[in-house]
Amino acid sequence: MTDIAERTSQPTDAVEAVKEWLEENWDPELTVAEWWERLGLSGWAAPGLPENAYGKGLNRNDSVAVQSAIADFGALGAPGGLGLLLAAPTIAAHGTQEQIDLYVRDIVTGQKAWCQLFSEPGAGSDLAGLQTRAIKDGDEWIVTGQKVWTSGGQVADLGMLIARTDPDVPKHQGITYFGIDMHQKGVEIRPLVEMTGHAMFNEVFMEEAIAPDSSLIGGLNNGWAVANTTLMNERAGLGSGGGHAAASAATPGTVVNDLVKRAGDFVSDGGGGGRRRGGGGGMFGASYNLLVDLAKGNGKINDATVRQDLMRLHTLNELGRFNSLRAKAAKAIGQDVPGLPNISKLSMSEIVRQQRDLGLRIIGPYGTLHAYKPEDQSALNEATGNPFSAMVTGMALFAQAPPIYGGTDQVQRNIIGERVLGLPKETNSDKTAAFKDLPKNA
Repeated sequence: MTDIAERTSQPTDAVEAVKEWLEENWDPELTVAEWWERLGLSGWAAPGLPENAYGKGLNRNDSVAVQSAIADFGALGAPGGLGLLLAAPTIAAHGTQEQIDLYVRDIVTGQKAWCQLFSEPGAGSDLAGLQTRAIKDGDEWIVTGQKVWTSGGQVADLGMLIARTDPDVPKHQGITYFGIDMHQKGVEIRPLVEMTGHAMFNEVFMEEAIAPDSSLIGGLNNGWAVANTTLMNERAGLGSGGGHAAASAATPGTVVNDLVKRAGDFVSDGGGGGRRRGGGGGMFGASYNLLVDLAKGNGKINDATVRQDLMRLHTLNELGRFNSLRAKAAKAIGQDVPGLPNISKLSMSEIVRQQRDLGLRIIGPYGTLHAYKPEDQSALNEATGNPFSAMVTGMALFAQAPPIYGGTDQVQRNIIGERVLGLPKETNSDKTAAFKDLPKNA
């Protein structure tokens, strides 16, 4: 195990390779589209994908190290969003080579943005209870139904859709996975404004929308297995210690129109070749550092219980990082850590709750104030004298979401209990009865 530990802690050859490649290829004067095509076709935009899917076959930790190296270099990183995080690895695992060349190429080069059309008003935690229907009509499928909590739907070109294609078999067996065009006439997107003031999620209504037969991914009625690949990538990416591609400086796809802009305008120094300091601990590490600085700034660092909770938060972040290294070490010897993505997702939920409670304690009564609209931000900064308090209240308001999206905490515990620990499931007829015969939510 000593050799494995050394391999997980030392810089990889991939980091040195991407630095050399950046020295030869980064040009801030390129358009975003031109740069992302150069990055994507080189394999460095999504190095965790297999080589036949525009990647380099690296493990998750090495892929995160490559992403950090690109950021530290001062170049524009890979196109973010759910295309790179979820759609690309799913299509690489279950799609044909033709589908990989059609869909994944446009993802790694930023040409198309994706959203996830899974949850429904009556099928969230019980995702297999979905009722959106896809009915075959020649070489097309006619899709009718409603999806909800669709992140990025308003900027998506394509959607990862799971729909019921056979109601006469048990509910997990009659689902099919499609890539569907979000710009067609039969698709309507309505934003859902959250209590943060933002609209990260959407409702999506489909009325006789069209999905060509060629967009069916992973085989007819095999959508549950394909969807589970998407969900495992989601939990691993969203979980503590798991690098993810959920955000980037420029937005991929055709809606926002970032592709025609200068690539160098999306990096901190204008892209002129300077280096910038990397994020260090990623999203959670940055939030932790913010809370430490705020506590030092207003004297709350002298409160022993605040210091104790900061240490608890630091420990959770470190456990996430070490779990990621555990996964890498296990993979190096051809093994796996059962349930680790689910554990990471649960850990992420606990981290955001800790950030919420601790952040509000640190800023005190200012935590009751929030800029719900961008135009309110200057007035709030002037009233509080602290431009960072809005970030704390934003984190606090948003903290209720991560324990729900990507599979609730309760779902994660059920998966760990049933699939990892082998505990008995609740008695039901879901596996044997036809979906059409199951009782439906009111």
